[in-house]
Amino acid sequence: MRLIAFFLMLLAGPVLAQGRQVAAIEARDGAFRVTLADGSVREREALAGMVLVYAGGEQRIRMRVAGIRPDPGDASGRRLLHDFRDAATGEPVCQAAPDGTREGFPIAGRADAAGMLHAAEPGAFEIVCTAGAQGKCVRFGYAPWLAQADGRPMLELYNACIRMVRADYCGAGEATTRDGMNIDLYDVHDTQTPELAPEQSFEAAWGPDGAVCVAHVRVKENTSLERLAATCPRLAGKLGPACTEASARAAGARLFNRSAP
Repeated sequence: MRLIAFFLMLLAGPVLAQGRQVAAIEARDGAFRVTLADGSVREREALAGMVLVYAGGEQRIRMRVAGIRPDPGDASGRRLLHDFRDAATGEPVCQAAPDGTREGFPIAGRADAAGMLHAAEPGAFEIVCTAGAQGKCVRFGYAPWLAQADGRPMLELYNACIRMVRADYCGAGEATTRDGMNIDLYDVHDTQTPELAPEQSFEAAWGPDGAVCVAHVRVKENTSLERLAATCPRLAGKLGPACTEASARAAGARLFNRSAP
């Protein structure tokens, strides 16, 4: 699930019990950072208990950060999971991820209608959950606040990963995957490495605009190579046998996946 953070309307909680005015709030490295009017700063785990109210049009979301803990899947210990709850009911805001987590993190920037993240004005951020493609890609190691091994921004791989998770081959925001699909992803930097399960074969290479090429589709009931040829002109000549991992790497692709054909 994705929540769109438009304007911060209220911030309250034990850490701010003395009533000091909030001057700014931002997302930094997947965690919150609050600057108070007196110049002091509260951040990361110290902000457990705060309440956020977002407004966008007629939409109002009042959400409490019930807890903040290190992500057990992150060897660095820096990535935090935030337990976002409906402030009125106490129910989790996030759906359950495959590992059972119902948490998430704030990410600096703005996402478009297709979920692609872009740089935005200072203080702008999105809240993403571990169950969604954005949250999964953060936990795969492609957090957009990081840098790739060659120094390039990780944002490129993060957006490519979202396309890959959703099987959004055309890059038009159309997901053609199915819940519970087993995919094997890997990249040029070995942030993720291939498991090479014998029942899987190379499916596609990915970039921020969708597939770079497609050897076979993931879910035949949802799309086909013939449909991609008809609806995605940029993939012409890059489908079926013409798409190999070697040719994709030669074309500059940096993210790949395997799946059962």
